[in-house]
Amino acid sequence: MKKMQRWWKVLLIFGVLFAALFAIMTPWNSSALSSHPRPAKSYGEAMQRIERLKSRDSVGMNPLCQLQLMTHNKKVSRAIILVHGYTSCPRQFQALGQQFYDMGYNVLIAPLPHHGLKDKMTEEHGKLKTEELAAYADETVDIARGLGDRVTMMGISAGGVTTGWAAQNRSDLDLAVIISPAFGFKKIPNPFTAAVMNIYRLLPDAFEWWDPALKTNITPTHLYPRYSQHALVQILRLGFATEDAAEHQAPAAKRIVMIFNPSDSSINNERTTDIVKIWQAHHATLGSYEFPAQLQLAHDLIDPSQPKQKVALVYPRLIDLVNH
Repeated sequence: MKKMQRWWKVLLIFGVLFAALFAIMTPWNSSALSSHPRPAKSYGEAMQRIERLKSRDSVGMNPLCQLQLMTHNKKVSRAIILVHGYTSCPRQFQALGQQFYDMGYNVLIAPLPHHGLKDKMTEEHGKLKTEELAAYADETVDIARGLGDRVTMMGISAGGVTTGWAAQNRSDLDLAVIISPAFGFKKIPNPFTAAVMNIYRLLPDAFEWWDPALKTNITPTHLYPRYSQHALVQILRLGFATEDAAEHQAPAAKRIVMIFNPSDSSINNERTTDIVKIWQAHHATLGSYEFPAQLQLAHDLIDPSQPKQKVALVYPRLIDLVNH
């Protein structure tokens, strides 16, 4: 009898440990987000919404990082939304946006929530929430519906995850171009991404230098030089919310193009591949492109002021992928 009781205790302990492990390895609250489309019905309405967006910008905004609208002063056949990465700002996409504008696009580049402030050492971006990124995706697509008959959204890193969320949820998005999305990070083995996310949600926030050697001297100068652990968690959570929705239904966007950079030292491409496979299982209209590894592209392959940038090679390829 005593031997039997011991076995039951052992089984109970293993059961509790297994349940705890399962709980920590499962993304928490990843299915709580929903999209709320309110597309602009005209160019005039889109312009009114843009003015409201501008009015929300803090007086402490870096002039380089304010909302950028490149418009032909009317609704045109094509509009594009360009979504910058975490701790960057609209300046990242300005040069590429100008090229799209010159091709006839209306171009919208809006700062992500809590981004673009003059004070580079601000901790404001640590307040970033998953819900804000989802709302940003909805709001920019809503506005773009009044800027162009066909709407493209292109984003990189955190902006790529935001674009992925829009691709999953917005049927009025004609094309989503997702560049090196931060669905997971290189330092975290793919199976443990959810566990790390869950654990860091419970811990106090901490800010770390992107480059501990350069600290505030990193370039481009409009970047925040530090990242918030909690903000990264919120970006991951949006990725898991996108994945959870994809498990249940096909992506809503008419077409998706996923861009891989095999030289990326920040992003876990395995996580991105997992989501691509889910979308493919739904027979989504989905293409992909991988930049050649020999180019040795940095994670931020968009901003011309990044060191060792190769935009002369990158931009034509991205433009070709959008236009075809």
